[in-house]
Amino acid sequence: MFTWCFCFAITILIIVLELTEFYNRIPISWEDFTSAFAMLATLMLFTTSIMYPAVYLHEGCSGFHCGNLGGATTTSILCFFAYAVEVGLTRAKPGEISGFLSTIPGLLKVFQAYVACIIFSLLPGVYRYPGLQWCVAVYSICFIITTLIIILTIGRLLPRLPLSFEKVLIGYNILSVAMYITVAVIWPYYWFKDYPSRPSVCEAVCFWDNVLGITFLTYINLIAYVVDLVYSAKMVFFVTSS
Repeated sequence: MFTWCFCFAITILIIVLELTEFYNRIPISWEDFTSAFAMLATLMLFTTSIMYPAVYLHEGCSGFHCGNLGGATTTSILCFFAYAVEVGLTRAKPGEISGFLSTIPGLLKVFQAYVACIIFSLLPGVYRYPGLQWCVAVYSICFIITTLIIILTIGRLLPRLPLSFEKVLIGYNILSVAMYITVAVIWPYYWFKDYPSRPSVCEAVCFWDNVLGITFLTYINLIAYVVDLVYSAKMVFFVTSS
C-alpha cells in the first residue's frame, strides 16, 4: 500500500509541477530528480508485484475478493512496466547533455541504495562475531555514501565540492567493490557454518530465510558496484554534442 500510494502521489506532484512549470522555481536538478524517482518507483513496484501475490494469492482464492486481489496484482505489474519504460526512454544516450542520475552509473546508484534498504529490512538483530558486525558496517557505510551522492546530485551541490567528482566517484566505487567482496565471503561463512541448512524448528518467518536472502542481495549489489565501476571508468557523465 505504501508503494502504490507513494508512487501515485509523487507522480501526480510531478505532473502538476510540469504542467504549471513551477518546477523551474525549485532549486533542484529536475531531470535528476525525475530520473531517480522513475528508477526508484520501478524497483519498488517490481518488489511489490512479487510480494503482494506471494502473500495474498499463494493459497488460491475465489469470488469477488479474489478478483480484487488479482486486479491489484495486474495493475501493479502494469505500473511496473510503465515506470520501467520511462527509465529506458529517459536514460542518457552517448553524446547527450544530461544529468548524472540519467546515466547508467546514476541509475545504478539508486539501485544500490534500494537493495541496501531491503538488506536492512532483513537483518537479524544479534551478531555474535566481529565479522558480521563488519558486514553490517559495510552495508551502512555504502548506503549512506550512495544516498549522499544522490542527494547532492539532485540538490545541484556537486559543483560546489572542491574535488573532482569523477575521480571521487571512481575511488568510492573501487572501495565499495573491495568492501562488498569481503562481505560476500564473511557473511555466508559465519552464518552458514552454524546453520548449513534451514532449521526444522523454523516457522513461516525464519531468520535463516532472511540470512539467505541477504546473501543473494549482497552478491547482487556487488555485481551492481562492479558494473558501476566499469561504466564510471569508461564514460564522461556530462557530454556536449559535437
